[in-house]
Amino acid sequence: MSIKEYFVSIFKGFFSLIKGMAVTGKELVTPKVTEQYPENRATLDIPERFRATLEFIYDENGGHKCIACGSCERNCPNQTISITKRMVELPDGKKKMKLDKYMYDLGSCTFCGLCVQVCPTSAIKFSNDFEQAVFTREKLVKQLNYLPEKDDAPAPAPAAKPAAPAADTKVEEPKENKEQ
Repeated sequence: MSIKEYFVSIFKGFFSLIKGMAVTGKELVTPKVTEQYPENRATLDIPERFRATLEFIYDENGGHKCIACGSCERNCPNQTISITKRMVELPDGKKKMKLDKYMYDLGSCTFCGLCVQVCPTSAIKFSNDFEQAVFTREKLVKQLNYLPEKDDAPAPAPAAKPAAPAADTKVEEPKENKEQ
C-alpha cells in the first residue's frame, strides 16, 4: 500500500463518519411523535398496501369466488394454506370441484402475497386489520370459508301434501272382509 492510498482511505473514512454524524444530528433536532396506540384506533392511519391477514371476498349473497383449484396452496412457500375439496355432480351430469375447507395459518405466513397474485378468480385478498395478537398458536389457524357454500342446483320443491277432507264430507272407513 502506498502513502497516497493510505491517506485516501483515511479521508474516505473521515468523510463517511461526517456523513453518518449529519444523519444523526438531523434526527436529533426533528420533533418526536409518540403514538397513543390503543386510544387512537379511530384515527390511526394504516397504509392501504399493508398485508395483515388473508380473507375471502364474499358477495352480497354470501357466496365466494373460490373454485378450489389449489393454485394458492401450491404457490405458498411454507404451506400456510391447506385446501380440502370434493367432487360434486351437477344436475346436468357434469362434475365440478367444490371447496370444503380453506385453512390458513397466520402464524407461519410470510405475507409474500403469492397466493393472492396467482388466484385465477381473485377470491382472496389481504386485509389491513393488523390486530392479530392471541395467547396460543392454535388460534392463529383460521378457516376462511366460514359461510356455507351455496349449491349451484336449485333445491327440489317439497312434495305436496294431500289436501285434508272438508269438514262436511264423511270419510268412509275401509270395509273388512266379512267372509271369515
